[in-house]
Amino acid sequence: MAEKSSFSAGTGAEPNLLTKFGAKYVSYAHTICAYSAFLLALAVGCYTHYYKIVRNEYFGYPEEWFPSVSATTGDRYPARAIFQILIALTSGPRFVLVILWYLYTTRSSYSSSRGFGKFLLVVGIIRTVSCGGWVYITSTDDHLTHDITMIVYLVCTLPWQLGVVYTSARNNPQALKWRRILTAAFFTTLPPMIYYFLQHKIHKVPGAYTTYAFFEWSLILYDVAFDAVTALDFQTFELAVVDISGGHAGAIPMTKEGSSTIGSPEDNISPSLLRTLVNVRGYVSEVYLAFVFWSMLSSLALLIWYFPLWYMGISGYEAFLLITIAPMVLGIRPLRRVMAKYRGVFHLLSLVGPGSFLAQDPALRLTLTACGLGLSITTWMATWFEARAHVGTLERSILIWGMGLLVHNVVKMAWWTENPIWPIMHHANGGWNEIGIVIAVISCLEVILRDATTPLSTPAEQDLSPNNTSPSSNSSTALGGDTNNNSSSWWMAAFGFGGVLYSLHAFFTDSSAIMRYTVDGYPNYGPEPIPWGIATIAALAGGLLVSSSRRLTTSPVYYIIGFLGCTAFTYLSGWNGYYGGLVFGFYSMSVMPALARAITTHPPFKTLFTGFMVYNLLCLAHVWTVAYEFVPGGPLLRERTHWVLTAIMLLIGCGVVSARKQATWDVQFKKMVQLHIIKSARSLTRVASLFVIVGSVLIAANRSISAVIPAPYHPAEKSFTAAIWTIHFALDDDMWASEVRMRDVIKELELDVVGLLESDTMRIIMGNRDWAQFLAEDLGYYVDYGPSTMKHTWGCLMLSKFPIIKSEHHLLPSPVGELACAIHATLDVYGQPVDFIVSHNGQEENPEDRRQQTTELARVMRSSSNPFVFLGYVVTKPKQPLYYKLFDDGDMNDIDPSDWDRWCQYIGYRGLRRVGYARISHGKITDTEIQTGKFQIVDNPRDYWKASYERVEESQVLPGLRYPAMFRGRGVRGHRYHVFNEPRYYIH
Repeated sequence: MAEKSSFSAGTGAEPNLLTKFGAKYVSYAHTICAYSAFLLALAVGCYTHYYKIVRNEYFGYPEEWFPSVSATTGDRYPARAIFQILIALTSGPRFVLVILWYLYTTRSSYSSSRGFGKFLLVVGIIRTVSCGGWVYITSTDDHLTHDITMIVYLVCTLPWQLGVVYTSARNNPQALKWRRILTAAFFTTLPPMIYYFLQHKIHKVPGAYTTYAFFEWSLILYDVAFDAVTALDFQTFELAVVDISGGHAGAIPMTKEGSSTIGSPEDNISPSLLRTLVNVRGYVSEVYLAFVFWSMLSSLALLIWYFPLWYMGISGYEAFLLITIAPMVLGIRPLRRVMAKYRGVFHLLSLVGPGSFLAQDPALRLTLTACGLGLSITTWMATWFEARAHVGTLERSILIWGMGLLVHNVVKMAWWTENPIWPIMHHANGGWNEIGIVIAVISCLEVILRDATTPLSTPAEQDLSPNNTSPSSNSSTALGGDTNNNSSSWWMAAFGFGGVLYSLHAFFTDSSAIMRYTVDGYPNYGPEPIPWGIATIAALAGGLLVSSSRRLTTSPVYYIIGFLGCTAFTYLSGWNGYYGGLVFGFYSMSVMPALARAITTHPPFKTLFTGFMVYNLLCLAHVWTVAYEFVPGGPLLRERTHWVLTAIMLLIGCGVVSARKQATWDVQFKKMVQLHIIKSARSLTRVASLFVIVGSVLIAANRSISAVIPAPYHPAEKSFTAAIWTIHFALDDDMWASEVRMRDVIKELELDVVGLLESDTMRIIMGNRDWAQFLAEDLGYYVDYGPSTMKHTWGCLMLSKFPIIKSEHHLLPSPVGELACAIHATLDVYGQPVDFIVSHNGQEENPEDRRQQTTELARVMRSSSNPFVFLGYVVTKPKQPLYYKLFDDGDMNDIDPSDWDRWCQYIGYRGLRRVGYARISHGKITDTEIQTGKFQIVDNPRDYWKASYERVEESQVLPGLRYPAMFRGRGVRGHRYHVFNEPRYYIH
């Protein structure tokens, strides 16, 4: 018999049943071993090291009197050893229990499809292995690995518990009831547990950690009890040990799998709810991978920029920008098919990009990020080109790609325009790199498992293509070969895609970017990032939703509206420019899906090469609009952003013409197949857009509530400290984002007014960041961003503890080199209007530029009747002609003419009592020191128009007017008083 031979290897002997036992005993063993591990460790730990394990980083007994799980199980011998031995004993029943649940639900109770059953099986195994990770690798051994495995365990708990509840047999109401109770108990315990942990960690509340520990132990009890419920399901489920070589006459005959007479439902037909859950799970996973792609794309140029910034010239690392043309290899059809078929694997490999944060060497970090981006972008393009014969699948993938950009914006809003998984981020400056990578790995595994169980498409679902105009056509071209659509030019499609990709990257990878491109002086400053970033995100989301109307998005009238929005964005400032930017963003996002689909109907090699080269050339052009004087070819595009924006719209227009012809074909055939995929994708995109907008509202509300209200440091003395600092675009010497370290030193120096130079980071090469939002909200400052990004300067920015009455943004004369910027602001300083200038003159290559710029600054200062403070970057030595032109012609006093060791940064003043002057080392945040001056408001400013340079000792200065003592000697974190090695104080 065929059935018998499958067991006896052709011997004809029937198998023997050696023994059997109830599967419920596996549940019993698992429960006993697991509870014993934790409870015995608790008892032994309290008996042997009670006072040590209840102590935490802040408090001990009696404020804290109950130990946490980690302190009990991982800190002290012998409790740790007992726990680890018993957990090892638990692992056997645990693995068997996970496998039994798969067999029970897919082959006994038939409460799950095999596809979902396999998913739960993998989740259960990953969860079990990760448990071993945090049990046997303590935080003392390897803190990072311990945390990652713990996060993986907790992340897997959600799908495991919900999946088990969902697949529980409905004919066992007792088990289902207990699972629902324990799942509810587990997840409702999390919020108070997190609350008390924050009370302990942030607010240092005595006893909070003990309360937290009780919630933590409750999770253990609920977690183990949840799996113990399987004993109720396994009452009629047995394990058997069979000898298949044959045996005695009493052997029980066995049949092979699938020969049971019990009827089973068709596994490939999932219940409606299950199908929806699978679709949602897949959509969320792929959106996260799209977010990872946008994170890598937006970080590449930022990493590249570090090198010419420090070399002050072409470094050679700029060649990494060309990694974006990697998709041209998809012209090799077998490679394209492999990458599309195993896209989850290639997405997993691309995580070398986000993982590059582990490399300390900047060059290695850039190399790894470029490799990751090359893999990611090629995988996305392979997915699109292999799905081009399937309208629904392709549209779903492109919508997900766009949704990833929206998520990228929301995440950056939450992190004050930084991205927590960028390679310039790490734990010390607010990065969540490890968590981001773990989620990405889970998303990749979900894609791998889903693709393994669900084919990308079937012959019945294959769509028509422009080269296959009849439903019965089976040409290889229509099924994904290298098409060559004669009705629309491949180069027009490539131009359109390159243009729209650049548009989205340059202006819409941060919700505040278009605000900084159009910002103006007070009082017509324009919208603030919070809350108006919500409007930007909503406009992009609206554009993505409208994209499904191909007839609208490819119409000439709609293109004209987009062109007008771009024009307003280019030439208007403040609110009007922002409104134009919203229209431009709405339009760009709405046409992106049509332009993306248009490229898939053409040969991959030349289309992708051309499209991404157009994108690269636009990236280079946008850099050349602000090119330093020493940059080759700088005059060609310097100060010509309007040329770049015009080129974008013309390129998009080419793509629209190509997409319009394709849309006509789509309408002709009414999208006869994959309607269920199209409807599902659009429905999920609508829901996801709602979540994105609500998320941005909640983030904006939280930031508004938590923002510190501006207030000066020493109001009683009516004093203020002003500083000038060139911060090199908020990248430190080791290529890490530096705003957290900037925050610390600014706070410790008690700076009331700060001029920050080389501050305009709203460009592709700076990651579209606005780190000033973080400083302003965390320390309590008003912000003047300075001349907008559209004004082609490298940026000067002012933070002020005092209200800004008015400000003007100046573009200083620069007939040869790059434009120099200046802010002239009037502040309400304790009721006295005081004028400030923050400026950055041009480079030393052209003396004439600097002469004209200094002349203009002197004119502005001389024309004001208010007390004045100058904070600027002048590029001259003291006592040189430009020095005298600035201070004498500007009717200003140098803060200390005896300080001969200056070249770039200077502080000047008049009409104020000068108290002190100090120079503080940069601490490797940049290559330029911090210069500071302390001043007091006086009743008669005219009496203090000219300075007295008589110095006094610090002991003669009131304590509230002294500089902090922490920066004396060695200082802190590399910041110390240098040059004079101490502050200088003056009579006035």
